[in-house]
Amino acid sequence: MGPASAPSRPTSPSDRTGPGRAHWLRVAREAADDLATDTVAREQAGKAPFDEVSRLREAGLLTLPTPAGSQGGADWLTAYAVVREIAAADGAIGRLLGSHYFLSGSARFFASPALAARIEERSAAEEWCWGGGLARQEPPLMLTRTSHGLVLDGRQSYTTGVLVADRLAVRAVRKDTGEPLAVVVDPARRGVTIDGDADPFGQRLAAGGSVEFDDVPVDADDVLGSLSADEDLLSPRAALAAPVGHLFSAQLLLGMAEGVLAEARDYSRTGHAPWHPSWPAGTPHDPHVQTAYGELTVLTRSASALTDQAVEAVRGGLERGEDLTFDESADISALVAMAETAAARAVQESTTRALEIVGARSTSARLGFDRFWRNARTHTLYEPVTHRLRDVGHYFLNGAHPPFVLPA
Repeated sequence: MGPASAPSRPTSPSDRTGPGRAHWLRVAREAADDLATDTVAREQAGKAPFDEVSRLREAGLLTLPTPAGSQGGADWLTAYAVVREIAAADGAIGRLLGSHYFLSGSARFFASPALAARIEERSAAEEWCWGGGLARQEPPLMLTRTSHGLVLDGRQSYTTGVLVADRLAVRAVRKDTGEPLAVVVDPARRGVTIDGDADPFGQRLAAGGSVEFDDVPVDADDVLGSLSADEDLLSPRAALAAPVGHLFSAQLLLGMAEGVLAEARDYSRTGHAPWHPSWPAGTPHDPHVQTAYGELTVLTRSASALTDQAVEAVRGGLERGEDLTFDESADISALVAMAETAAARAVQESTTRALEIVGARSTSARLGFDRFWRNARTHTLYEPVTHRLRDVGHYFLNGAHPPFVLPA
């Protein structure tokens, strides 16, 4: 029995209009197996993941959640499962894919249905890879109206996918009103400069970098809609964008936790235990090792169960549509915050203790065990759980709705 595999679920209506959930999970496993064959070498090389994106594109995974991309569209739940599968093999590519899914589907929450349909149709037809980010940053990008139309200026610091993106989704503030807006930008446009200056110690294949916008022209259809947290402007359904995005973070973290436990277990079964040479293979007879794997399996399975609850809550919220209330949206946001926090703790504990279980051999660059810890720690620094715990506590104690905070 593996550490924590995602449970199978009934086929959703959106799955029945095209390839079903089982099909996409099979495709994801095949892609994950392909990535796993050279993940250590690729991670150590640290090159921009153009080849990896091509593999995802060829597998059909880039267009998976878009209605036009999968003859009817796989739902968010299938996309979550796919990201988790990929992350178990390669956490950085899992991060890249999860960010792509969220950003490519963000128009559904912030744009009019007609505009969202046009964007998704073109994205699927041209198989765009999306990068960028909609989280608040300082100083903000500025959107200014001139006599020639809207222009975008500013610098967005480290964001996922920008080195390989066909489209960027960014947060900009209107200079005249101060309203935050979601904006889509073609990185090939005049005035856009991509800078691969991030050089992180983890998530090195997530194609992160900075983007400079210098008087970049923005068409009317490039402005998706408001990102304001004001309840007079933000509908309960649009507020679901935050938990939908953060659930990709939770699935990514769970995938990495499951991946490191699976690799460590394989090594324990086939390696050698120099401190007890009478044991023929690995350390499976060591009661301390058995206890450690037991603790980590329980921790990861518990986080997985909580994440499954959050996924079901998001499903229910999306099905409610325009009938969703702010109180219901707050319940969903709080549950997703719990799931993301539990997943973060599971991956931090698993990636650290797996190194201890394997022992001194885990320092071998050839084995690449360290990539799990580096990828997990980098992600949790960009998505710190301290704020999520505070939001959950404030909600539990005082009934305060969690703030509308989009993922980094």
